[in-house]
Amino acid sequence: MNGRWSKLVKLSAALSMLLPLLTGCWDRLEIEDRAVVLGVSIDKAKGGGNTDDVTHYKGTMPAPQMGLIRVAVQIALPGRIPLGPGEGGGGATDPKQTVWVIDVVGYTLDDAFMKLQQQVSSRIFLGHLRVIIMSEEFAKGGIDNVNDYFRRNSEVRRMAWLMVSKGSALALLKAGPKLERIPTLYLMSALDEGINMGKFPRDYIGIFWSNASKKGEEGYLPYVALRKEQNVEIMGLAYFRGSRMMGKTKPLQIGSFMAIKGANPAGYRVYVMLEGTKKMVMTTTTHRNTKWKPSIRDGKPHFAINIVLEVNIEEKMTRNFDLDDMSVVRQIQDIEAKKAEKFCAQLIRQTQAAGSDIFGFGEYIRAKQPRYWNAAVKTKKGWQEAYKEATFDIHAFVNVRRVGMKAN
Repeated sequence: MNGRWSKLVKLSAALSMLLPLLTGCWDRLEIEDRAVVLGVSIDKAKGGGNTDDVTHYKGTMPAPQMGLIRVAVQIALPGRIPLGPGEGGGGATDPKQTVWVIDVVGYTLDDAFMKLQQQVSSRIFLGHLRVIIMSEEFAKGGIDNVNDYFRRNSEVRRMAWLMVSKGSALALLKAGPKLERIPTLYLMSALDEGINMGKFPRDYIGIFWSNASKKGEEGYLPYVALRKEQNVEIMGLAYFRGSRMMGKTKPLQIGSFMAIKGANPAGYRVYVMLEGTKKMVMTTTTHRNTKWKPSIRDGKPHFAINIVLEVNIEEKMTRNFDLDDMSVVRQIQDIEAKKAEKFCAQLIRQTQAAGSDIFGFGEYIRAKQPRYWNAAVKTKKGWQEAYKEATFDIHAFVNVRRVGMKAN
């Protein structure tokens, strides 16, 4: 009897351990019952808008006294998204046939999404969200609400892109690019390929949030614009101070930013004119190696920055000089090094004027000079002011690795 009871107890224990594994998808939600959001756009609402009483009611539950925003979502239409390689790419299908764009006006993002849910029969799902676009006008007013709403939403992936648009963000969400049937996937691939080609640093929404939360660093985002052929141009970096956009750079200044940070791969091209002549070549940077050395001089942060650039000569504008002549190559190296020093210094001064340390110099001071930080800086706001007074010595070194080939 004791043996039988022992076997029965062991069997019961084994079955009880297996029981949780048999629950299956008890809380499943079929994909057909979800409204899969691929992209979100956020603009300031122009001239008011329809403020349906969904989250507020006049008198008893009044609305907040704040400006209105226009929020739009791009929802994938079930069964219309290309799945296989034979169906992907190409613009044979109108984007309007694969996605549905709807917009509402609200006071906050939560308010707007509640109104959107009132208009959509399926549950709004952000697990496949790829792109969040904010207009420049909205970003300059502060994006605290955007950071708060999406950062606390467990469905939002940290590999999504947050970007700032020149002009209307809704226009980008409604764009119909020829290379992709789904506009948001075109925006995402444009930035992802920009990373691979050295046109833009890796700056997903999770990285932006991480940088913005540091005491000695500020966040930056891609600044994009819609062109007349429905293509998207990366026009620079939108740099922030806290949650407020302070300004933007030019496209070539992205290369300067990546040079100061030592980010690779490199992919920007520049013209170099030999001194005292009209001889000109175009070079492309292939690799960067940058080192910072922080110190305190006269009670202010100081950085010695050494930048080593490896470049190729891509194009020669005139035929009256020989690139086999090493003195000509050395002259090209010296001229480009001086231009790089000047260009990088201009970008640093531009961000200093805004108190926006997008490079993370403050984190170096915090790590390497803790006594100074604890005595003179202490907080993020303290570094925003101290950064304006920081000094820099920038030294660039350029090595020409290749001068190209020609067919005879």
